[in-house]
Amino acid sequence: MVNEQAIRVMVVDDHTMVRRGLAAMLKVKPDLELVAEARHGQEALELCEAVRPDVVLMDLVMPQMDGPTAIRAVKRDWPGVRVIALTSFQEDKLVQQALRAGAISYLMKNVSIDDLAQAIRAACKGQSTLAPEATRALLEAASEGPHPGDDLTPREMEVLELMAEGLTNPEIALRLVVSCSTARAHVSSILSKLGVSNRAEAVARAFRLGLVS
Repeated sequence: MVNEQAIRVMVVDDHTMVRRGLAAMLKVKPDLELVAEARHGQEALELCEAVRPDVVLMDLVMPQMDGPTAIRAVKRDWPGVRVIALTSFQEDKLVQQALRAGAISYLMKNVSIDDLAQAIRAACKGQSTLAPEATRALLEAASEGPHPGDDLTPREMEVLELMAEGLTNPEIALRLVVSCSTARAHVSSILSKLGVSNRAEAVARAFRLGLVS
């Protein structure tokens, strides 16, 4: 019998054994319900529309669409969905990308079942849980000062993604349902914040900084 009050969880990971392992972990917690499994970010977006999870456990390194890109898309289209970055990589850059994209928590895959369950419950309440590796990366980033692109707004991040896809200003305006002048203003702001003079330089720098995939 399904607990109607259970937290609805979706698992996103390109490794079948990891997904099955997480599914088995979730099944022993009566207040957590696995509602979907996705193999990559694109599939996660399709399933999000269908099952509307409360919390998504998102791997970060995946084919077709990586974790940070998928996190941004989920938060754009379903702002109420909480995303927990769950990865085996301890790279500082990944931590910053995931949290900048909108992940509420960052955990390593070797987390215990009880700690993972508690992090899911906390995320559902809007509370963050960070692995020690993530906390260290954030502290180091703070001590280094701001990096180019740190001050981009969520909308500017969307525009930057579309620029990376090669869309023109009119095409960006059409995609985002805004005026051409608004799209042009966003692009101009992005160039200024990245410290570049044209779109090609902006996209190249965004790739180097890990702002787009």
